[in-house]
Amino acid sequence: MTRIDAETLARIADALDRLAPPPAPPPTFEEADAYLWRAEPDRLEPVPAIARVDIGLLVGVDNARDQLLDNTRRFANGFPANNALLWGARGMGKSSLVKAAHAEAAKGAAHRLILVEIQREDLPSLPRLLAMLRVAPARFLLFCDDLSFDMGDSSYKSLKAVLDGGVEGRPANVLFYATSNRRHLMPRDMIENERSTAINPSEATEEKVSLSDRFGLWLGFHPCGQDAFLAMIRGYCDAYGIAISDDDLRAEAIEWRQARGSISGRVAWQFVTDLAGRRGVSLAG
Repeated sequence: MTRIDAETLARIADALDRLAPPPAPPPTFEEADAYLWRAEPDRLEPVPAIARVDIGLLVGVDNARDQLLDNTRRFANGFPANNALLWGARGMGKSSLVKAAHAEAAKGAAHRLILVEIQREDLPSLPRLLAMLRVAPARFLLFCDDLSFDMGDSSYKSLKAVLDGGVEGRPANVLFYATSNRRHLMPRDMIENERSTAINPSEATEEKVSLSDRFGLWLGFHPCGQDAFLAMIRGYCDAYGIAISDDDLRAEAIEWRQARGSISGRVAWQFVTDLAGRRGVSLAG
């Protein structure tokens, strides 16, 4: 057997350290009000400025807004609250509402409220993230945007255990909010496939559906009508000082959404962005 001297071993160890650096120390959570979770190597990156709109500018989602804000305020003040699933039509303000509710609930709260965003592909690292947050002196809204699972994806099991199961359970200072276009987070063909191949089809289906059941608060978002679409645009124009008459706004906005072939809050914001650019108005701040 070939013997390796101490100097060679030291060089190998140094090279391995460079390839796999030690994990970053946990943050003090004083740098920012929001963080991005990055896995392997595990770290929380501060977000200096959160991209969000004022909660008062979210039109047509009054019921969902009130329920989510009440739930978030209770959590920020140390009272029981539910994990929330915001599901439904694309572009109707689901993720905007989560970020706006965080900002509003943090005002005057009994506890510091911090938003932490995790990507769907990093869900298997959730236990490591929760271990870090569990001992931190703050309350955390753990947020996953556009959450869904496809055929053969088993990472939903990690999420299900964290939401309501496991020996430790969810830390008392962590709440999980997710947005999805799917009510049950799984495509129908995935659920149907499990039913057709399982020994007990009903149990297999319940295994898939039970993930969404672990969210105590379900908030549905539905496509908006033209009146709500125009009201969204008027609200943005007034908030950002874009001068335009009601007649011109209506004509231009309808032409815009017809060209897009869809109508939603996202399309409304895209129109306002275009209008502000043409009028020389900044949307910053």
